[in-house]
Amino acid sequence: MSAADFRKLADLFPNETVTHSYVQDILLPPAAGKDGTPGQSPGTFALVTLDNGLDHSKPTTLGPNTLVELGTVLEGLRERAARGEIVGVGVTGKPYYLVAGADLSAVKSLDSREHGLWMAQLGHDVYATLANLGVPSFAFINGVALGGGLEIALQSTYRTVSTGAGALALPEAFIGLVPGWGGVYVLPRLIGPENAVKVMIENPLSNNRSLSGPEAFKLGVADALFEPADFVEQSVAWAAKVISGEVTPERSNAVDPSDSDVARRWEAAVSAGRSFVEAKTSNASPAPGKVLDIMAANRTMQQQESAELECDTLADLMQTDEFRSTVYAFLDLVQKRSKRPAGAPDRKLARPVTKIGVVGAGLMASQLALLFARQLKVPVVMTDIDQARVDKGVGYVHAEVDKLLAKKRISPDAANRTRALVTGSVSKEAFADADFVIEAVFEELNVKKQVFAEVEAIVSPDCILATNTSSLSVTAMAEDLLHPERLVGFHFFNPVAVMPLLEIVRAPKTDDAVLATAFELAKGLKKTAVLVKDAAAFVVNRILLRLMGEVTAAFDEGTPADVADNALRPMGFPMTPFTLGAMVGLPVAQHVQESLHAAFGDRFAVSQNLQKLIDNGIKSIWAPGSEKTSPDGKPVIPAETLALMSFGSSPSTAEEVLRRTQDALAEEIGLMLAEGVVAGPEDIDLCVIMGAGWPMFLGGITPYLDRVGASERVNGKRFLAPGIASRPA
Repeated sequence: MSAADFRKLADLFPNETVTHSYVQDILLPPAAGKDGTPGQSPGTFALVTLDNGLDHSKPTTLGPNTLVELGTVLEGLRERAARGEIVGVGVTGKPYYLVAGADLSAVKSLDSREHGLWMAQLGHDVYATLANLGVPSFAFINGVALGGGLEIALQSTYRTVSTGAGALALPEAFIGLVPGWGGVYVLPRLIGPENAVKVMIENPLSNNRSLSGPEAFKLGVADALFEPADFVEQSVAWAAKVISGEVTPERSNAVDPSDSDVARRWEAAVSAGRSFVEAKTSNASPAPGKVLDIMAANRTMQQQESAELECDTLADLMQTDEFRSTVYAFLDLVQKRSKRPAGAPDRKLARPVTKIGVVGAGLMASQLALLFARQLKVPVVMTDIDQARVDKGVGYVHAEVDKLLAKKRISPDAANRTRALVTGSVSKEAFADADFVIEAVFEELNVKKQVFAEVEAIVSPDCILATNTSSLSVTAMAEDLLHPERLVGFHFFNPVAVMPLLEIVRAPKTDDAVLATAFELAKGLKKTAVLVKDAAAFVVNRILLRLMGEVTAAFDEGTPADVADNALRPMGFPMTPFTLGAMVGLPVAQHVQESLHAAFGDRFAVSQNLQKLIDNGIKSIWAPGSEKTSPDGKPVIPAETLALMSFGSSPSTAEEVLRRTQDALAEEIGLMLAEGVVAGPEDIDLCVIMGAGWPMFLGGITPYLDRVGASERVNGKRFLAPGIASRPA
């Protein structure tokens, strides 16, 4: 088939932002003669540049119209090659991009399996043309190359990559698909099966990691590595040498799958991939397993056979609710809603912030000070009750800067500037000229109120006050302030440098200018900000504590600890509830649970068993390292720990604990939405993804609860209408 045969599909997308294929003829530089003098030019080289005509904030993508145009251009180049007019074809992209992958909006809107199959076949037909031009094809990877963008390079005969290129990946397992345009066939043959599993499975399921240009070159994804300043020129000159025979790329990681040793390696790599998927996802999403199924099968296939399998698998996956939920989470939430927070005031109301004060110099306060200094590049002063604490906090910041410098993540000049920006004082008088002061002191309401009273007596009337409380009432903190409108909740998650969510809490009297400034600061800090109503524990902690409370209650009722703790594995959280409790600290978790119990009653039961552990200084239900030392592979509760606790006689199965927790979360989220804690279920999903590590491949917590039926069981309706994160009705 030709690209034109897919015009019917392309016509379904009249509003697609088309990535055009612009062709430039280049007379290749002459190869060096045997005596060192220039020889003849190998001939004319056709360079195709993929460009959507927009700036770098609008990535190039591959929709049906884009693919039809690219395919038509490549067919024309194949005819020119047959006539002897060109000796090679190169493909590169606009600045910073080769191609950022398929147009997910287009893929998500394919509402029938037939259309999804056409899309998969269209890509294969276009890429097959690139791979069979009659002359060598080259991909010059100048920037981002994701999914189908990287597969363009893989289907080329040769590849170069820029040292400045980033985000090279096949992330399909992360978004609920498979690399469907030849990557799952070509990659293991090019770089070896073990490396292919790393790129197609391990990286996507590890926070969607990607490769840099040098990393891709080291693996063998690319044949040559050049600097970005004159990358295309160097790549064209290298292509000339390849075409003339002066250079023959070495591919040390390439394998022949028919070799018996490679066959054993292939099977072992697939098996290791399956174990990794099980450990990471509990097989909650079908896509990663499908990637491995195709890879296992195509070892003995011709490429066309693999292409047919890829197309059928893609067509099936495109129609799953899991895929549509993942696209909703990735595209609609993380890529779009996070950049336009619901309810945020006009940014023009924001005030300038030229100095920041941090009350406290403990671990959280020190993390905040470092973040403010690094990202906002303004002076930050920390205070605490004595010089030793102040010195420790400032010392922490300096030590972290030194670590960043040692890892070459910042320059020596940036390190010096950051250290100089962070100072400490035992007097809050240091806040006199601050524009924004945040407290990070003990989670006790009276302590925080006293801090704000002291600060307000010193700062200017326009200085914004912020609290990093995780569960206390911002409204109550503002009650005794002379200017309660200046107080805003600014809730970070630990570790501050890593966790992207920032819950911005509006109390009843918080004014728009204060709120607008908070959102601008969040943007400057590169955080995802969500506007939250002042309600106990806000969003993430309220959901997590309801979840942990249900599991702990099942344990207290007599459910075996390993059953209770592992019952939620199908939900895909990065750690089990008991592990999370140990990481947060049982006293902290219990303190927040008590706050929620006081606010909401028995929905948040306070475990007396956990209190006994806390009273006896025990940090975890499990014995350290017990997961690896018990004979049957199950974690162990030490006898002395068991002796402290008492249990009921109503144990539950893992399935019962899972359903119980699903229903509890559906109830709690329904109540949160009824209370107006956030603008909509999309904000609940964004908070849980960015603040609690909810796996992207499950597509947000409300689509998950819709899929498993909990929303309708508890609330009588779905959280999201069909078509938003699922197939249209």
